[in-house]
Amino acid sequence: MFSLLIFVPLFIVMLINMPFGGIRKSAYILAFLLALAQIVFTLLAFFTPLSPLSSGRQDILGNFFNFRIGVDNLTLVLLFCIGLTLLVTLLTGREVVVDQRQRFNFVNLLVIAMAGLNGIVLAQDIFTMYVFLEIAAVASYILISFQKGILALEAAFKYLILSAAASVLMLSAIALLVLVSGDTSFAIISQALRDGSGGFPVKLALGLFVCGFAIKGGIIPFHGWLPDAYTEAPAPVSIFLAGIVTKTLGLYTLIRVVTVLFGQAAYISQILLVMGILSVVFGAWMALTQNDFKRMLAYSSISQVGYIILGLACGPGWGLAGAILHILNHTVFKSLLFVNSAAVETKTGTRNMDQLAGLSDRMPVTSFTSIIASLSAAGVPPLAGFWSKLLIIIGLWQAGFKLVAVIAVLASIITLGYLLSIQRRVFWGKLGSELLNVKEAKGGIMISAVLLAAIAIGVGLAFPFIPAAMLNSLSSLLGG
Repeated sequence: MFSLLIFVPLFIVMLINMPFGGIRKSAYILAFLLALAQIVFTLLAFFTPLSPLSSGRQDILGNFFNFRIGVDNLTLVLLFCIGLTLLVTLLTGREVVVDQRQRFNFVNLLVIAMAGLNGIVLAQDIFTMYVFLEIAAVASYILISFQKGILALEAAFKYLILSAAASVLMLSAIALLVLVSGDTSFAIISQALRDGSGGFPVKLALGLFVCGFAIKGGIIPFHGWLPDAYTEAPAPVSIFLAGIVTKTLGLYTLIRVVTVLFGQAAYISQILLVMGILSVVFGAWMALTQNDFKRMLAYSSISQVGYIILGLACGPGWGLAGAILHILNHTVFKSLLFVNSAAVETKTGTRNMDQLAGLSDRMPVTSFTSIIASLSAAGVPPLAGFWSKLLIIIGLWQAGFKLVAVIAVLASIITLGYLLSIQRRVFWGKLGSELLNVKEAKGGIMISAVLLAAIAIGVGLAFPFIPAAMLNSLSSLLGG
């Protein structure tokens, strides 16, 4: 059943590219329904009891290709985030990408990327995961440079070059694991490593994986491509990249490989702690210095991703549960901030915050939802971001990383500072004469903003009533 989440998007891509005008004109509607169906299906599956790992295996082309898929609560969280981000991207894209031919190509690339992202989170085979990762990455390169601006092409080229290096690292790591275990299945590799096979080649494979995934996810110190890509990509693409692409390509894969294949050795935690705290502090500090709305959000994403890495460093327990919950929360509040950035850019024609002020009178819904997103990102109760950060801080404290926990809390104060500066510089203050005719965004942009703000508020208010057993199942990556 879950394999349909891969094959249906691919089928839709083939269908809408048939030489029939009516089907081509329905491309946007089909993609929208696909995203909506994935959200509903994932929510229903999440509240259906899973075995420790509900899985399946399909052999395609005889013995030449083994397609192994598996589902647990981590998978379901990511599938929901993929569906939600695609839905919001389509809604925003409908307002921003107005040319019909461009919109058709835009939908094609998004659905292809969706198939790749779904394949990554469902894969129970390390090489299958890599194949789907490359599918999503290739679609992302094209989406970044979709409008063919010189800076966007430069950003896409940077991403392509660094991503190619990451691919070499990951393929080398896969080769080492195959030499050790004789197979590419997560289960077989994990068993071989538990039996003590490998020695130095296994540690080398882990190091290669960490570097490769860190490049894909834009994690410090491999973040060089990310600010340019997020800033120069079209507004809907920035939502898609920040909302789910880099988290799936870099964070999900890192969580899955570290926890399932390698366990949680002490040296792994130390490496992740360093990468996490550098990302948290450096990203927040760089965000403080930005004038471009989207570039500030790009560095903010680096900082927020650092919290997820810190949660992973804690190992199974509250820290890991917080990391997984923060993936969901980051999808919501960061997508919302990029939606608001798209609204402002669309209506004013600029992202330079020094040229903006007083827009709260002209764009009250955008201003209010931006406050919700900012407070959630900073971890202010009772919004959703508070709970995931609280779990991560508790996990760090319980794991003995008390200094790191204190730094993480202080970094949240910096986060609140630079995000409130967005409110002050963009929405508060005196409205400039050149902005007197600005009006509130409408249509898909407004629907997206209200939907995401409602989720941030709803998850925050509902969190105290979530059963502890469900959080425990998240932290152990097992079904509820």
